[in-house]
Amino acid sequence: MTSIVGMLPKDFLTFWAAKESAEAAVTNWDIVSQLITRDPAGAVDYLKNAHRRKSKAASDLGSSAHDIFERQARGDIINVRHIHADIKPHVRWFDEFLQEVQPEFLYLEETVWSDTHQYAGSFDAIARIDGEVAVIDWKTSKSVYDSVALQLAAYRHADRIILEETGESIPVPEMTGGAVLHVRPEGWQFVPVQCDAQVLDAFLALRSVYDWEKGGKRGVVGRAVAWGGEQQTGTERRAA
Repeated sequence: MTSIVGMLPKDFLTFWAAKESAEAAVTNWDIVSQLITRDPAGAVDYLKNAHRRKSKAASDLGSSAHDIFERQARGDIINVRHIHADIKPHVRWFDEFLQEVQPEFLYLEETVWSDTHQYAGSFDAIARIDGEVAVIDWKTSKSVYDSVALQLAAYRHADRIILEETGESIPVPEMTGGAVLHVRPEGWQFVPVQCDAQVLDAFLALRSVYDWEKGGKRGVVGRAVAWGGEQQTGTERRAA
């Protein structure tokens, strides 16, 4: 599923990566200037990878927070003294969410499979809240992005859950919708997300693009059957 959603255009990432490289050059000019003198290629690598360093740090924090969120959802006692300082606020806010919203977790960190459309993915939670069942994704990113609707729609409309503990397949339960629990150092918010059949159609369109990229486009451009001028390739000249 992640690879399928990854088919979305991400033009904004080009500008973000350029901004991170520019900021790295300005903020660390003393280091960069010395690198330029001693190792120009190393300076280029340092700057062009600035966005990767930042995204990896955010990804590492998100993964660590997700692991602890799952433990909290399962009712484990978390000793905050053993948690990295960057994650302590997230743990506090997740606990507050549990107290305020009182979700009844039906499934946590399980895999779904679609027999109909041949995709798989792992969701964070399916829970009953105020009598309604919803699929929930925890997010620690700066914003809640539209693409999460595609993820939740794919989870919601899959055919079965494959239970990690037993390997047993069970039907995906009927759900009324989806939501994101957005946890940041400064607080949390519970955000409803549309994940109906209309959103699933958009996900399935990306599924077709994914199939095209993975092999559908192979061989669609054939060999030239006629040519002329001075731009013939060696193969074309030999064929002549």
